[in-house]
This record gives sequence, C-alpha cells and structure tokens, in this order.
Amino acid sequence: MQEIQKTETPLKIAIPNKGRMSEKIYELLNNAGLNFPSKDERNLQVTTKDGKHRLIFVRTADIPRFLEAGVADIGFTGFDIVTELDADVEKLMDLDFGNCEMVVAVKEEDPYDCVSDLPERINVATSFPNIAREYLEKAGKKPKIIEVSGATEITPRLGLSDVVVDITSSGSTLKSNKLKIIEKILSSSAIIIARKGLDSYLQKKAETLLVAIKSVLEAREKKYLMANVPKNKLEEIKKFLPGFTAPTVMSMMGDENNVVIHVVVDADKVFDSVEKLKALGGQGILIMTVDQMVR
Repeated sequence: MQEIQKTETPLKIAIPNKGRMSEKIYELLNNAGLNFPSKDERNLQVTTKDGKHRLIFVRTADIPRFLEAGVADIGFTGFDIVTELDADVEKLMDLDFGNCEMVVAVKEEDPYDCVSDLPERINVATSFPNIAREYLEKAGKKPKIIEVSGATEITPRLGLSDVVVDITSSGSTLKSNKLKIIEKILSSSAIIIARKGLDSYLQKKAETLLVAIKSVLEAREKKYLMANVPKNKLEEIKKFLPGFTAPTVMSMMGDENNVVIHVVVDADKVFDSVEKLKALGGQGILIMTVDQMVR
C-alpha cells in the first residue's frame, strides 16, 4: 500500500504588490533564504520551492485586514497604516526602510506656525482620516475631513482644503507645492506584523523567519575581513579588531612568523582597520560582504 505524504502547511506572508517597499521586502526575504521564484506582477501568489512559505501580493493598506481575516499569517506594511486602521494585529519587528513622517501642513503664506494657531473649523485633506481627526480634535479643532487617495499636497492651492495631513520622507513634495509643515504627528517605517492566534506550528515558523531576517539586516552593517599578519602583532591587532570575542587566528603552512586572521567588522570601520593592519605589516587583505550573521 502506497504511503500518503502529508503536505506541510505554508506560512502565508502578505507583502505590498508594488513600489519600492515591495522590491526591498522581496529582496530581503530571498536573502533570508526563502528562495522565491522571480517576481511576476501577473502572479498574486508565489510559493517557495520547498512549499514552506507562500507570498501573497496585496495593496499595502489592505495587509492588516488580510491578517485580521486569517488570510495571511504575517505581513509587511507601514506603521502608519496599522495605526490608521487600528488593526488588531501583533507587531513583530521594525525594519530599517520606508522611513517617513506624518505631518500637518498649510500654505506657506498662512499665518499658522502650529496646530493651535489654526481656526477651530478647518477643511482637512488626507489619506489618513482617523489619525487626522483624532489628532486635530485633541487639539480642540472641529475638522471637516476630505478623504483623498493621492495628490494631497495640491488640495490647498485648489481651494479644496485649508490643511493637509500627509506622509513625507524629505518634505520636498510639500515644498514644491508651496506648503509648510507646522507639526509632526508620528514617525513611521516598514514593520512586520502577525495575526493574533497563530498556532504553535506557525508561530515557530514565524519566529524562525524573524531570526533569518534579523541576520540579514545585521549582516548589511558588517564586512568579513581576512589578512596575513605578523604573529608578534596579534595582541595589538586584537585591540582594534575584536570580532565577536577575538579574531579567528590560523597558522600558515611553512611560516612560523605570520598567521591568518578572520574577523567580522563594522562596515564603517573597514577603512580604518585596513590602514592599521597595513601599518602593522598586514598583507593579502581581503574584504567580503556578509550575507547573514546569526548570533
């Protein structure tokens, strides 16, 4: 009798279907070892070759709702979106991209320097109606919220709004539309979230994935350095190349005076480390990227 093989339940991961954040997340997951096939905008789902992980491509703003509905197990979205939706999800990790600020802005010529200066009744254009309303009402205002899905910055010049509440990374778009920021509401970045109530099996898979992602993010800030150095300079070298505990030292065949050191260093300290190694007689120095680093 032929044995029936059980299919492993994949961890379902929701990520943005387009944009720079989508590309970064896709690259991050592949670097973490998930081995997804090449991205194709026509495919709304892809599964790893081993069947253990499945990607679902949806609008960034919809990802928290997909998790709440149990359609996905974990998701990548913005902190601002989770806050706007007041989503019932668990935040797992902050990521180092997608950084921006949600701000209140008015026309440059308006005589307002902060929210308290604004008239009591104001027309507010925003893609974040819940956050905008709550923030302005706490400031004692009575905002009329005009919900827009884009091009928020142009609405004051068109006479549609007095104020905008919008996301900005540099403020350049606001300035180009002759708006000025009068207050910051919150800071946001890409985050990883999970639906509540994951069973122990999926919880373990999610935790394993987080470890892999952290190892990739940490490795981006590191370089792997190898060099041939005089053996009698090791103690001096250890003072500026500690590695995790100390450099790995290996003997050289037929050479009792020199050794090979292997060490992971901060990327921003590589140049200085190389200069010090050369000054101490270091030769054959190699610098390599680090894909992952698991502590």
